[in-house]
Amino acid sequence: MIGIHDAFSTRYAKARVRFLEAAAAGGLAIESHAHPLAGRDGEPLAMDVARDGAPDADKLLIVSSACHGVEGYCGSGVQVFALHDQEWRARARAAGVAVLYVHALNPYGFSHLRRTTHENVDLNRNFQDFSKPLPVNAGYREIAPLLLPAVWPPNAENQAAVQHYLATKGQQAWQAAISAGQYEFADGMFYGGHEPTWSNRTLRGVLGAHGGAARRIAWIDLHTGLGESGVGERIYAGRNDPEAIERARRWWGGGGATPLTSIYDGSSTSAPLTGMMWSAVAEECPAAEYTGIALEYGTLPILQMLQALRAEHWLHQHPEAPAEQAAQIKADMLTAFYTDTDAWRGQIISQARQALFQAVDGLNS
Repeated sequence: MIGIHDAFSTRYAKARVRFLEAAAAGGLAIESHAHPLAGRDGEPLAMDVARDGAPDADKLLIVSSACHGVEGYCGSGVQVFALHDQEWRARARAAGVAVLYVHALNPYGFSHLRRTTHENVDLNRNFQDFSKPLPVNAGYREIAPLLLPAVWPPNAENQAAVQHYLATKGQQAWQAAISAGQYEFADGMFYGGHEPTWSNRTLRGVLGAHGGAARRIAWIDLHTGLGESGVGERIYAGRNDPEAIERARRWWGGGGATPLTSIYDGSSTSAPLTGMMWSAVAEECPAAEYTGIALEYGTLPILQMLQALRAEHWLHQHPEAPAEQAAQIKADMLTAFYTDTDAWRGQIISQARQALFQAVDGLNS
């Protein structure tokens, strides 16, 4: 068993080594899908996949990290700890559940402390049918001139305009306008893209290769940034189907856990989103019954988190920024999505472990 502290890393390269070593020590087959670009330290990047269980298992649990790059510092720690957790692995094997660990869905953002992919795309807004008209986010269009000003920190005029918006329309409207997903401003925030990204295409290949034999698939996608610090909100991640929502609620809503929430009924801290990643399961594994959640751990208050995102995105548009300012913005970005304390990490592991056991019990019910 590994200590909780030692399961986590604050550099992508170290996180990847810990994941690969844990998978190898556990005797798991590993496949690595090389990313076309290098990391911030010049290191190779990859979406690494390890499968624990029979290749023909009809019950499959997917555990994924770093859909939103920088959030991988949390998700990777959960995966590494799980790979060392013999009690957990034995429970999954006894239930006939194969576990598919997908490490670093977005390795570029993971390494470079970005939320987006190298294409400047929010991966969880990128799963669209691009042959059809894309959703229009009128709220983002309205605030786009405010989000990324010419200078950072924002000047008094920009700050006053943002405060006026918050005072008149509210924090929820601000969050929704920014984060719902938009397909109009390619250099903007929460951009969903104009075609499938590298991560989108690669993940689809992984799902097709590993999910073909499964008749029941569960997915826990690990996220950070929303909600109360250290609290893992279980956000339903699937179609607006009452039967599937109720199934997810039975699996993950008990045992003293936080109640299952949903973007469909407004109970989640997340705004309603477009182009979400879970839709790929139905397309790549159409024979399987699917049940999934995003396990979303809180870090900072929402306005602070969004401010850190604005700053990092401004930096992306202004690579000429002074080195000291750039370093501070990146440090603030990491803090917004990963709380570097043992108390927070302990909360993360205990809640993730409960959700993993619940997923196996659900698949086996």
